[in-house]
Amino acid sequence: MDTLSAGNASSRPNMIDPFGRAVSYLRVSVTDRCDFRCVYCMAENMTFLPKKEILSLEELDRLCSAFIEKGVRKLRLTGGEPLVRKNIMVLFRSLSRHLESGALEELTVTTNGSQLTKLSRELYDCGVRRINVSLDTLDDERFKAVTRWGNLQKVLDGIEAAKAAGLQVKINMVALKGVNEHEIIPMMTWCHANGHDLTLIETMPLGEIDEDRTDQYLPLSMVRAQLAERFTLTDIPYKTGGPARYVTVEETGGRMGFITPMTHNFCETCNRVRVTCTGQLYMCLGQDDMADLRAPLRASEGNELLSDAIDEAIGRKPKGHDFIIDRRTKQPAVTRHMSVTGG
Repeated sequence: MDTLSAGNASSRPNMIDPFGRAVSYLRVSVTDRCDFRCVYCMAENMTFLPKKEILSLEELDRLCSAFIEKGVRKLRLTGGEPLVRKNIMVLFRSLSRHLESGALEELTVTTNGSQLTKLSRELYDCGVRRINVSLDTLDDERFKAVTRWGNLQKVLDGIEAAKAAGLQVKINMVALKGVNEHEIIPMMTWCHANGHDLTLIETMPLGEIDEDRTDQYLPLSMVRAQLAERFTLTDIPYKTGGPARYVTVEETGGRMGFITPMTHNFCETCNRVRVTCTGQLYMCLGQDDMADLRAPLRASEGNELLSDAIDEAIGRKPKGHDFIIDRRTKQPAVTRHMSVTGG
């Protein structure tokens, strides 16, 4: 895997799905565990996977490297909370060789921010330049209510540490009706004043939680219309590799993204696949169809079986997702929790 070089990166074949979309972005969950219990993501009393089912750091490295060899240019490590995985920086440091060779354009992470005071400088040293921090409120009491176990000041200190280390921070805010919708403008103002982009995300119907999602769902089409009454929003072609559609806010000078799986899906341009911490490849976040990569990974020291399994799975990538919030059944569209697939 170390033979990948800048010279052959551009000539590597892309993984092309049945609808002609090139898969160039891989999101890998390195753990299903988290030190928070956010109300839209997890039940408070979660049952986590046995450790033997979780891919080792060495297996995660092999798996990521196989995808990079097949044309993945952007790699995001997720969780659960990825930075609580024991020795996780060993994996970051190992994967950084693909940045140095030019085979990988970007190595990044989505985090709740709780570990950033400790790990920001090392992340930067491993070639990470941009991170996403999930932050749904700047109100201390509401933060405790949303995350159940989180400490807001610890997260804010972590964001400052990330900035000081040279990392570009994008804030991800899940818009929750009746919970934080009145905080969207203050969050935008705070983000832009501190040099952070803000992305708003609609809640997604993944996994049984302790709340009623029909009460949580806030359409971002409505949020954007309300923002446009007070601010000048200009659509821009800016992309980070993910599904967000961005605008500039003239009054603040900052960027704002909207991720709208419910009101305006982004399936036609989907370039992403996700691997869980147990090695299950999901070709679509909103479908249950998956391919087991752990078995071929563990069946041989070589990567031929793994490569064939990846090719077969990409050939089944669907045209779009099945997300729907059903007021009649109140069941999630997909049974697994967001923390299993990594968002």
